[in-house]
Amino acid sequence: MTIPIALTIAGSDSSGGAGIQADLKTFAACGVYGASVITALTAQNTRGVTDVHVVPAEFVTAQLDAVFSDLDVRAVKTGMLVRSDIIEAIVAALARWSPPNLVVDPVMIATSGNALLAEQAIATLREKLLPRARLITPNLPEAACLLADAVAGREADIARQGKALRALGCEAVLIKGGHATGADSIDYLFTSGGTERFSAPRIATRNTHGTGCTLASAIAAGLARGLDLSTAVRRAKDYVTAAIAAADRLAVGRGNGPLHHFFGLD
Repeated sequence: MTIPIALTIAGSDSSGGAGIQADLKTFAACGVYGASVITALTAQNTRGVTDVHVVPAEFVTAQLDAVFSDLDVRAVKTGMLVRSDIIEAIVAALARWSPPNLVVDPVMIATSGNALLAEQAIATLREKLLPRARLITPNLPEAACLLADAVAGREADIARQGKALRALGCEAVLIKGGHATGADSIDYLFTSGGTERFSAPRIATRNTHGTGCTLASAIAAGLARGLDLSTAVRRAKDYVTAAIAAADRLAVGRGNGPLHHFFGLD
C-alpha cells in the first residue's frame, strides 16, 4: 500500500491541542501519513503559553533534509515559524527539494494571545515564504497584519485584502472568518479564477484551540491526496466544522480546549 505523505513544519504544543500535535492528528484522520519538522517547543496548556524554546535554524535544516531526502512528500504545511533565520532555512530547503504543494498558515498569535512570530520576522515571511505558497490561510487579524491594514469588517474589505495578499506572489489565499461575527462562519478563497465562499454554521463553544492548524493541515492532506484546491478546502472546512461540533464531547483542560480530531471513531 502506498500512502500519501504530508509534512508539517511547526511548533510543538505540549498540551496536544495545536501545532505539530494537531497537524499529525489531522493528517491521520484525513488518511495521509504525517511527518514533522519542529521549529519550537512550547510549554503550553489550554490556558496559555508559559515558555518557548526555539529550535536552532541549523537543526531545522537537518530535520528538513532528513525528511525530504527519504520521504516522497506531496504537501507541506507550515505553522509557527518563530524567527527570520528559521523562515530562511525553510525557504532554502523548499528551493532544494521542490515539494509540489505548500500551504502556509501565517501563525502570529496563539488563541490565548501569546505572540508566536517575532515582529521582525513578518517581513521575511511575507517576502520570502509567501511567494512560494500554493495557498496561504490567514485569519482576519493575520491578513490585516501581513498588509499593515485594519482588520476587515465588511466583505468588500476582505475581498480587497484577498487580492492584495495574492499580489504578494502566492497562488491562492483563504481568508478565514472565524474571528468575525454572525450566524455563519465564512471563509473566502481567492484564486486567479475568482472568489469562492465556504460557509458553515458558527458553533458556540470555547473549545476551538488549534482550529487554524487543523484547517490548514486538512487542506494540505487533501492536496497530498491529489484533490484540486477548491475540493481540498471544502472537505477541510467540513472536517473542521464537524471537529468543532464534537469538541464539547471531550473534557480536556480548564481553558480553551481542543477540537475532537477523531470524532469519526466515537
